[in-house]
Amino acid sequence: MAQLPQRAAPSASTIGEDPRHTRKAWSVLIVSTLAFTVCFMVWMMFGVIGIPIKKMLNLSSTQFGLLTAMPVLTGSLVRVPLGIWTDRYGGRIVMALLMAATVPAIWMMGYATEYWHFLVIGLFVGLAGGSFSVGTPYVARWFPKHRQGTAMGVYGAGNSGAAVNKFVAPVILVAFGWAAVPHVYAAIMLGTLVLFWLFSHSDPAHLVPSNVSFGEQLKALKDPKVLKYCQYYSIVFGGYVALSLWMVQYYVGEYGLDIRVAALLAACFSLPGGVLRAIGGVLSDKFGAHSVTWWVMWVSWICLFLLSYPQTDFTIQTVNGPTTLHVGLNVYMFTALMFVLGIAWAFGKASVFKYISDDYPKNIGAISGIVGLAGGMGGFILPILFGMLMDWTGIRSSAFMLMYGVVWVSLIWMYFTEVRRTDVMKSHNAAPAAH
Repeated sequence: MAQLPQRAAPSASTIGEDPRHTRKAWSVLIVSTLAFTVCFMVWMMFGVIGIPIKKMLNLSSTQFGLLTAMPVLTGSLVRVPLGIWTDRYGGRIVMALLMAATVPAIWMMGYATEYWHFLVIGLFVGLAGGSFSVGTPYVARWFPKHRQGTAMGVYGAGNSGAAVNKFVAPVILVAFGWAAVPHVYAAIMLGTLVLFWLFSHSDPAHLVPSNVSFGEQLKALKDPKVLKYCQYYSIVFGGYVALSLWMVQYYVGEYGLDIRVAALLAACFSLPGGVLRAIGGVLSDKFGAHSVTWWVMWVSWICLFLLSYPQTDFTIQTVNGPTTLHVGLNVYMFTALMFVLGIAWAFGKASVFKYISDDYPKNIGAISGIVGLAGGMGGFILPILFGMLMDWTGIRSSAFMLMYGVVWVSLIWMYFTEVRRTDVMKSHNAAPAAH
């Protein structure tokens, strides 16, 4: 009697088409994106409350940069272990424990009075920033490969928590004082944790087998491509974090705006930089990670070149006497350029992680952790450098001068490793055809 053929194991695409699995996948995506949005809002808290704290403690620009950067430091350093633990134990439990761990620190921030208090507590609040490396592999594995770029883009739209912070924090700050902001945020984090636990799911099939060691998971980190992706992400994410923290005080200092108006205009950069990441995921799925990233870097180069130019007065000696000309961006042109830059970086954040899902489908957690670490470290180092440059030169736009130079490095690296290499391969393939 002939044996019936064994039923093949369901593929990722088949699983993704199962209605029950699809419902769970979208539930996971929605609730995880909400959790990441709240975590990012908390992570960016100093971008607004840091301004009254700076006045209260009479901080220099460098000290202010360090204050805003402290949460970013821990949120970056924990990304690699969190990504690995997500591969091993699952995103649901890791995300829930991470959110629960931040609540006490957020609450305590409201009672800080000394500079070192804010620095130390900020380190613990910064754990919330590690949520990205948990949610990225957690969400991606619920979707088939051809939809992973879109799924990770939607999840990454939680970066818009930086804009939410700029809408919510100034209202609380003006009404009740800066100390009320951490207390409200702690309550929001706790409520989000409950919602996440109720509507998220776990799937043992998404875990890395227990016989795979941490060392084996990290082997792919020796690949030079990972270093290149780290460089890209240090711009599109690290630069986004740094400027999100820096922009409110920039508007207040450069244009003399009220903190509420300054926060609203700064959100014109933060909001598209977060929400439109989902569109970047769709574009990356359709046109490829390289094409999207290449155009992102060129748009960034143009915007940062224009933003770098400081307010300048030229005095020209003419036949009719000296004539003075003013060159500089007004608040409207500045905001428009920041808006375009935010859109470009939103697409870039998604395209970098499309690289990762394409090249490392079985090791997304570890690779996204190390790339996220590089991006987060960019977000930590850049605000400090912004402050140092401003104290040294007295030029506020020096922050954009620095970012302009960093983008140059990525464009050159991308040209020699991707664009030129592709052209050479095409010419080699075309040569035999000519014969």
